[in-house]
Amino acid sequence: MQKKGVRELIILGGGTAGWMTAAMLSRIFKDKLSITLVESEEIATIGVGEASIPPLVDFNRGLGLDEREFITRTQATIKLGIEFTGWGDSNSQYMHAFGSIGKRFPFCDFHHVWQHAQQMAQQHGTAKSALWDYSLNYRAAKAGRFAHLPVIPNTRLPGLEYAYHFDAGLYAKLLKEVAQKQGVIRKEGKVTEVKLSQQTGEVSELVLHDGARLSADMFIDCSGLSALLIDKTLNVGFDDWNHWLACDSAFAIPTEHGDVPLLPYTQSIAHEAGWQWRIPLQHRVGNGLVFASRFCSETQAREVLLSNLQGKPLDDPRLIRFKTGMRRKQWHKNVFAIGLSSGFLEPLESTSIHLIQSAIMRLIRHFPVSKQSDMQREACNSEFSQEMKQIRDFIILHYKITKRDDTAFWRWCKDMEVPDSLEQRLALFQQSGAVMRDEGNLFSDLAWQQVMMGQGIEPDAPHPLAAQFSHEQTKDLLDSLSTLLQHTVDQLPTHQAFLKNMTQA
Repeated sequence: MQKKGVRELIILGGGTAGWMTAAMLSRIFKDKLSITLVESEEIATIGVGEASIPPLVDFNRGLGLDEREFITRTQATIKLGIEFTGWGDSNSQYMHAFGSIGKRFPFCDFHHVWQHAQQMAQQHGTAKSALWDYSLNYRAAKAGRFAHLPVIPNTRLPGLEYAYHFDAGLYAKLLKEVAQKQGVIRKEGKVTEVKLSQQTGEVSELVLHDGARLSADMFIDCSGLSALLIDKTLNVGFDDWNHWLACDSAFAIPTEHGDVPLLPYTQSIAHEAGWQWRIPLQHRVGNGLVFASRFCSETQAREVLLSNLQGKPLDDPRLIRFKTGMRRKQWHKNVFAIGLSSGFLEPLESTSIHLIQSAIMRLIRHFPVSKQSDMQREACNSEFSQEMKQIRDFIILHYKITKRDDTAFWRWCKDMEVPDSLEQRLALFQQSGAVMRDEGNLFSDLAWQQVMMGQGIEPDAPHPLAAQFSHEQTKDLLDSLSTLLQHTVDQLPTHQAFLKNMTQA
């Protein structure tokens, strides 16, 4: 690192965002960077981010975390996908399953072959199947089974892809230990004033409640929704997306398991003016109701949540208010925002933890070699904007393509105008079954296909190449795939047995 580069860095805020950042930066930069994390025990964290997506598995490996220790210390369970109930219509149910579906064909996605097979089955009067019959993740999830399985035995077909449900507070505690062992200094204190340089307009010092003054070359804003540095101090501006995503509040509450089995998937259940999550951990179940306050009062939302719990409440419901959108810059002057300080997208597709992870990796890729880093800042902000908008469109998709018209909320969602980028995706898929590709999109073509088909969009016709298979060929292919997947699932241990094995001393 050059002499004029960043050598001293302050992270403002602990929680998941702060300690993930501290742990990874201290591991990567080692003695090249002096890192201080400032947090106050008086300031509570949001703490409802308990579901993740598969990239976190690699992030933990990059930190050198042992998976057995992670699962034990954070009370984690396995997540194979997200089940959506009542989103297409009030009786619909489908899963955004991780991993693959079916098998790959040159120039033609599996769902085209499946759609062709359904048309042929109708013509011949034979039984139809569901797309998810050919998802190993879906079958294992619904059977409550899991094991590490990179490939299906004796084949070249991919095996199970997974993520975790976990206690975000316990994860932060684990990472705090990791980071401090790697040299990160923790400073307890509440910031009472932020000093700016008169010459550059950059943040120069943080003044704490006890009078301590902390300076650094660069500051990471992990102060959550308050966005103390990036917004309250540097005023970068905010793009509000409430006109597309009406939900602006949530109640969260933990419950006991009761008689409910420990499911290896997240549940997302649509309600009259929003949706409810259920996230099973080893020691409790995370529950919450995300709702739009213009369509539902806090009293109504609280009652809906409490009346739809499956276990005994362990606390009172906690209200969280939020504004959906993004900061116009993630990196401005010498402040880089990570986590909720950079923006908020509701946790419908479990992207909150991932956005922390991707921001950390983006900062590492573009870490300034000198204080003159305008091009790096521009590249970072461009990548950040693209990522947020891509995820935004994917979340809007779930609301827009509903067939529900039973409440004012769902009618509003169904009738709303959506971003041009999403409108084009929907039109292309409806006409051809193709998914518009764009670089760096977190969600694969298969993820888009599952949500669109799961909520009732069927392409006008399958790809012409799918018609090369006869009825007998497609039936044999699908039957053999179904048999193989069921046999594979039958050999897996239960989710409960897997966890017991992982957490035994």
